[in-house]
Amino acid sequence: MLVVLLGATPYSVAADDKPAADSAGSNRFHFAAVDAGALGLWERDRPVFVYNHGIREHREAPRDRRRSTYVHPLYGLDGETLTDDFPRDHFHHRGLFWAWPHVAVDGKQYDLWMLRGIRQHFERWIERSVGAERAVLAVENGWYVGERRIVKEEVRFVVQATRGDERTIDFQLTLTALERPVTLGGAEGKGYGGLSLRFAPRKETAVIADSGKLHEDANLKRMAWADLSARFEGAKGTSGVAVFAQRGTEGKYPNWITREYGFLGVGSPEADAATLQPETPAKVAYRLVVHRGAGDAAQLRQNADDWLRRADGR
Repeated sequence: MLVVLLGATPYSVAADDKPAADSAGSNRFHFAAVDAGALGLWERDRPVFVYNHGIREHREAPRDRRRSTYVHPLYGLDGETLTDDFPRDHFHHRGLFWAWPHVAVDGKQYDLWMLRGIRQHFERWIERSVGAERAVLAVENGWYVGERRIVKEEVRFVVQATRGDERTIDFQLTLTALERPVTLGGAEGKGYGGLSLRFAPRKETAVIADSGKLHEDANLKRMAWADLSARFEGAKGTSGVAVFAQRGTEGKYPNWITREYGFLGVGSPEADAATLQPETPAKVAYRLVVHRGAGDAAQLRQNADDWLRRADGR
């Protein structure tokens, strides 16, 4: 089992690093190992993100906060680090990740959010391809209770070439219960549990959503999208990330949780419990828009509407 120990400050990848790449030539993108437990993606000489497939732990964090299979760092268009890992206020937060506080199988409860009794484990690369216009990373992971694999998890990232001041990253999550039904549930009264994004230290934070600017933290708020922008450490200007989410099975937008300290979370499949049936894949899709400048509500609303129409097949 591969374990990578991080120091007091989580590692990062410099924008001017030039590692050996999987592919070269005319391709705009390339993958390269950052260390033995992490794979980085670059667009030309700028880092896009790092996928942590090995187990990470931190000297200051409790041992039960060890984890893997998540994205950190996620970078802005100018190489600034947008995400945080092992933040002291929430050691379990881990960049861009997907986890639920209630995972039930055979009448027993586990907590993937706080990493209690269950873990995500890297299994294999499904696809790792690059080209002139996009890069694709697809991975199979497993959810394990002890040595028992209860869920097959497939994640797929499609990164489009930067256009102007935006880079889009489409993310699809497919979960399949194995042998026995598995029930997922969010946090009571808050809504976290699903796709989660913890932001790096920053100043001048602003959170906007389809309903307008959010002046206070949100719990269980139904929204199609949300955006957090700020001036991140080491950045010359403002930048941020918007997240678009599909409607649920009943045609409703998901419940969100937002925190001014730097967190966006999309409740999925719903804030209430949902059950994965054996050998029946459950899929959910998202779009991330990494951008320079503050989030433009009108433009984001139009972009989200266009994406939702395509994602919903309308």
